Amino acid sequence: MEPSAWGNRTTVTEFILLGLTENIRLQPILFVVFLVAYLITVGGNLSILAAIFVEPKLHTPMYYFLGNLSLLDIGCITVTVPPMLACLLAHQCRVPYAACISQLFFFHLLAGVDCHLLTAMAYDRYLAICQPLTYSTRMSREVQGALVGICCTISFINALTHTVAISVLDFCGPNVINHFYCDLPPLFQLSCSSIHLNGKLLFVGATFMGVFPMILISVSYAHVTAAVLQIRSAEGRKKAFSTCGSHLTVVCIFYETGLFSYMRLGSASVSDKDKGIGILNTILSPMLNPVIYSLRNPDVQGALKRVLMGKRPPE
Repeated sequence: MEPSAWGNRTTVTEFILLGLTENIRLQPILFVVFLVAYLITVGGNLSILAAIFVEPKLHTPMYYFLGNLSLLDIGCITVTVPPMLACLLAHQCRVPYAACISQLFFFHLLAGVDCHLLTAMAYDRYLAICQPLTYSTRMSREVQGALVGICCTISFINALTHTVAISVLDFCGPNVINHFYCDLPPLFQLSCSSIHLNGKLLFVGATFMGVFPMILISVSYAHVTAAVLQIRSAEGRKKAFSTCGSHLTVVCIFYETGLFSYMRLGSASVSDKDKGIGILNTILSPMLNPVIYSLRNPDVQGALKRVLMGKRPPE
């Protein structure tokens, strides 16, 4: 809307999410698929948490961070998928303005903590492999708690900044969002006021929440790789790489999809490709994390078997 027409504008009080498809026949199928995906994700991550809790071998910094990652994955998928399932059941999705802004805040809060927690996990692997003699003191419980606290603080500031910045925009025209959850780029397209500042904030946020952590992770693993290659035993090298391979896989999935979503504001409209990236970010990544971390880890596999069979861990 042009500035000259602002005097006649009506304020948007709700948004309409188009969701993944407007095909009525496909919606029940999608409901079943994503309900199963949600239950698998929550169940898988709760199983990881239970395994870490009951298995003494897993009471280490690496699994402390993994437990927090599982909590975040449950939170991230719960923010987006249950509302989407309700919309699929109702065959329409009208979201009040306040609910949309709240979903945006919590999604960016949880996803932001995820970003920095993955960085903390890379730092943990660096200390464990490159500085083993001082690892226990440099990664004490106090340090672990401080790292998680820093991750939460940075993410809270980032999420609050974006939420406040978008809440002051005027929405006075179309209210249809071509997505299955409320996010920044689709909302920018509906604003009838300037989003210049918001675009700059998003770029800065993506740099601090994505680029800088990725650089730190890369530097950590460069040191880890150099240290592992100096291990003479092939078995030792294999074991060292296996503890890092799962983390690197999760990092690649998370950061590639995240950076693709938030570093392309020049796009004129949200496409099906953006929705696919959204599915990877909000559903597939949290669902795969328990599988990735337990697939090649005998300690986690053993703990999961004991949890599922109701057995006590060995003394």
